Amino acid sequence: MNCYCGQGAAFADCCEPYIRGIRQAPTAEALMRSRYSAFCCGEADYLLASLHPSKRVSESRESLEQSFTETQWCSLRVLSCRSGEAGQTVGEVEFVAFYQTGMEVGQLHERSRFVCDSNQWLYCDGDILPPLKLGRNDECWCGSGRKLKKCHPD
Repeated sequence: MNCYCGQGAAFADCCEPYIRGIRQAPTAEALMRSRYSAFCCGEADYLLASLHPSKRVSESRESLEQSFTETQWCSLRVLSCRSGEAGQTVGEVEFVAFYQTGMEVGQLHERSRFVCDSNQWLYCDGDILPPLKLGRNDECWCGSGRKLKKCHPD
């Protein structure tokens, strides 16, 4: 099975080792991608563990688990990365994640901030950005790899 994060690698070789605690995410982007994958497969423990301790109070397991039942994550696009490489202590990743709740399609467009503490990248917070406007010739939001006009033309 290909990884949820869209890198094209098998889940077992991509995000799963981070989610299972076998390896630490080496970059802020890798952590962001693995957190997206964790949302896709309902891994609340990983989402809480990879959240900066100062933010864990506001995020509850119950709200995460409720979101797992209500939201189907469809695809992820990383738009830009600033810093966040191995050996650095801060990083920023801009991404858009497409999802469905019921029949409604939405997107989370965010510029996320990360810190590396004791060789572990942690998600701190992010700024919600305006939704992307997709053109007919853009890749479809559903993750099929096809153009929007051929996949979901409405």
